[in-house]
Amino acid sequence: MSFTKQTVTSARMGESYEIYRHSSGLTLNLYPMEGFSTAYAMLGTKYGSVDSIYQIGDGPVRRNPEGIAHYLEHKMFENEEGDAFARYAATGASANAFTSFDRTAYLFACGDHFKESLEILLDFVSRPYFTKETVQKEQGIIGQEIKMYDDDPGWRVMFNLLEALYHENTVRNDIAGTVESISHITPELLYECYESFYNPHNMVLTVAGSFEVQTVLDLVEAYYHKEYPVVDIRRFVPDEPRAPKTAYVEQVLPVSVPMFQIGFKGLSLGETGNLMAQPADEIILEMIAGDCSPLYRRLYDEGLINSTFGTEVMCGRDYISLFFSGESEDPRKVYEEIQKEFTRFCEEEIDRELFEICKRGVYGRYLTLFTRPDNIANVLMLCHFYGVEPYALVDSLAALTTDDLKQRVRQCYDPAYSALSVVKGGEES
Repeated sequence: MSFTKQTVTSARMGESYEIYRHSSGLTLNLYPMEGFSTAYAMLGTKYGSVDSIYQIGDGPVRRNPEGIAHYLEHKMFENEEGDAFARYAATGASANAFTSFDRTAYLFACGDHFKESLEILLDFVSRPYFTKETVQKEQGIIGQEIKMYDDDPGWRVMFNLLEALYHENTVRNDIAGTVESISHITPELLYECYESFYNPHNMVLTVAGSFEVQTVLDLVEAYYHKEYPVVDIRRFVPDEPRAPKTAYVEQVLPVSVPMFQIGFKGLSLGETGNLMAQPADEIILEMIAGDCSPLYRRLYDEGLINSTFGTEVMCGRDYISLFFSGESEDPRKVYEEIQKEFTRFCEEEIDRELFEICKRGVYGRYLTLFTRPDNIANVLMLCHFYGVEPYALVDSLAALTTDDLKQRVRQCYDPAYSALSVVKGGEES
């Protein structure tokens, strides 16, 4: 077994990190940081909730229950010897995991005992263990989690918006699935998904902070001691109409002030294109309705929004949208004003002073990403799966112009392709 090594350097930032590709198929992105006393490690797979329909090679098309990627993440922590969290307790590491729309990651942070903690991570992720009894037990646990989120206004206003924006794209489905969908999950299905997506060629290990590179290399050699065949994963993306499914959706839940989310359905450029466009989209959000924007000040002064108002880019492999969220007694009025602002953005000359303020703010946020081990590990993993060199995001952001932003909005964010989701108080009819 062996490694190939590549050093990636940013002339702009004066920093670098190393990529090691192991003969097993696993890629390692290692970012040692002098002067830090903690380390942060993530082992992830390019597998998330949107990957419910796929094909391996020339095999049959597989349609798995919604929520199975999240379910598999939960079950990975258990094996014959017990629970991985109990093992982490002995090293003092803080461990966790998450499943998103398009990836699953297992992680830990530690101040010491890094080697022992990394051994635990590599060990339990490489040794799946599922039985009929443990899988059935987990159905009750995750079922309760799903029911809890079904009653959560913040969760519902977001997924109601996704259901409004998207007709077929599986990003509209809840990451955890439904109580009914997870009832169809079996040990056999979990093993099948593990073999398909937890192949080292589909995974990456990212480590940042205080650690010895050789320690990581030695442990990867110990746990990935054979060559794995490349798995040809074909991911099916349903044909998605450009227009939203509906422009408005409403749900009644116990809230004192109506909650809203507004979504502008973008034109997807594919996973690499979407991620590379995200810095521009973040500047657009700041200029349209960020804290320094005229619209934000006007909406706030008129009492249409409050301090809960915020914006976000939702970027994925085959979807990208701009979100505006908060509380308001008149969500429709907020929606109308934001739609008008997008139209004005394209038709009128852009305020160059506002552009420079917003650009500097976003640029500063991106530079800050490279100052903390947890942020770095997350960025390295995301960029690896999207085929983007992390430093390229900063370089592309620095080169953006007002013309770039105006063209971006005209091509990708027509107000006609937007929707409003509201959760309000009252009694359900």
